[in-house]
Amino acid sequence: MFASTSQRNDDGLPASYNISLLIAKSGKPHTIGDKLILPAVEEVLKTVLHKPASDIIKRITLSNNTVERRIDEMSSDIESFLCNYLQMTHFSIQLDESTLPDNAALLLAYVRFIMNQEIYEELLFVRTLITDTKGESIFH
Repeated sequence: MFASTSQRNDDGLPASYNISLLIAKSGKPHTIGDKLILPAVEEVLKTVLHKPASDIIKRITLSNNTVERRIDEMSSDIESFLCNYLQMTHFSIQLDESTLPDNAALLLAYVRFIMNQEIYEELLFVRTLITDTKGESIFH
């Protein structure tokens, strides 16, 4: 009996991480969790499932700071996995340059590698260039 109650009380944590991942993938502001997603979930629970939403909604934390922290934790895991994997395999690297609206120059590095018989392409890093975006400047 205690295990099932405990499990139900902890269900909000994975939901919070999963929703934070969806927010990150959407590129929307982190505040969308509190402003739109939780009210939408509450409406679905009340209207479609006819369940009291307050207990469930309280267990899913989606404040701006919480979503930001969860996204940072997930990206840290991905970054360390990618770096460790690239140390053990062959890969190719592609460099590209871009500029922001304020004319700041960026250097982007992509890696391509094979994992589990599939080709992957991932953004390795983005750095601000101190010089211009000419090929010779980027090379140096």
